[in-house]
Amino acid sequence: MSRYSTVAATVLSAALLPLSAAHAADATADDSAPAATQTTIASFGRIADAVLTDRTAALLDRPQLARTAQKSQGDVRLSLAASRAESTSLASVQDTRARLAALGEAYSDADTKTTVDSTRVEGRKATVRVTEATTLTYEKIRGDEPPTTGFTAHHELTFTAQTDGTWQLVSVRRTDKGPRPVNEPVPATSTAPVRPSAIIDAPRAATTYPAPAKPKNLGTGTTYNYAAMATYAEKYWKNYNTAYRRFNSAGGDCTNYISQSLYAGGWKHATASTEDYDTWWYGTSSQSDTWVGVNEWSWFTQTAKRTTALANAYQMDIGDVLQVDFDKDGAKDHTMITSYRSTSGVPYLTYHDTDTYRRSLSSLLSSYPNSAYYAYRT
Repeated sequence: MSRYSTVAATVLSAALLPLSAAHAADATADDSAPAATQTTIASFGRIADAVLTDRTAALLDRPQLARTAQKSQGDVRLSLAASRAESTSLASVQDTRARLAALGEAYSDADTKTTVDSTRVEGRKATVRVTEATTLTYEKIRGDEPPTTGFTAHHELTFTAQTDGTWQLVSVRRTDKGPRPVNEPVPATSTAPVRPSAIIDAPRAATTYPAPAKPKNLGTGTTYNYAAMATYAEKYWKNYNTAYRRFNSAGGDCTNYISQSLYAGGWKHATASTEDYDTWWYGTSSQSDTWVGVNEWSWFTQTAKRTTALANAYQMDIGDVLQVDFDKDGAKDHTMITSYRSTSGVPYLTYHDTDTYRRSLSSLLSSYPNSAYYAYRT
């Protein structure tokens, strides 16, 4: 299956007429509402395709790639709430895959294509209707399965405009009646575990220098080998470890790389729980969302007490982790590890995605002075 299915983001001229009229009608009511250009409308379609493709991919009986929907499409992205909701949705679809496997059914390949049927903008709200066409290839388990199964489904997506001129996806719902498609999440019941409301979110870290002392025991007798974490990070910052899958073109490799470094320093897999954010693991054919997802990693490590939040980012030492929310929208965007700390108290970060070796925290703050920073003691 192609993870980047071609999006037939062609908006019919009949659909564009209400769009122009809506802008004209709303101009007086909300002059600050950004215009939804043809480029923006195409981005709406790509986000829709990414969300639905991610759901389909969760059904496949083969290694899974990182979520494509987490990657911004031009000036359009998922809101924090939508991102969390999709994490829960993907876990639900993976549960469906497990139930299918118990019944002797699996899929070896799939293809999802999404067509934008109409787009309507009213003030700061955009409503996008799309048609999904998905084909799944049966894995030959019993040997008598037909080649494929397929379906079409119709969805309505709601986007809201932000004050900076960007748009965020806030909800997705299917508009068809009848049985839900196999890649649609199963609605939670009253007995379902509560998530992700039960997770712990890390607080922001200050970035003033010098920071109050927060010494870290890096010597013998510690639970983890922090030097090994740094050694691993600096060995594979540019020449990737081929023993692991790469996610650069599928949402980013930064957290996958940091998880590898922590594992090299003694972090153990957590696989016993059925809760989404109580597990952290990497396997031969798949991995937990918390291994590769920026926000998911934070939720797991804070909730499971693998990390403690540092009050100031300059307190980081070898093996500590920094995350950045570049646009302060509440969703963390990037993960880095401290591989060196100077005697003057400046941490140096090494990371994937714009693969970088020992970049100082000061340099990052200079490039992103208005971002939010989260520092973790490992």
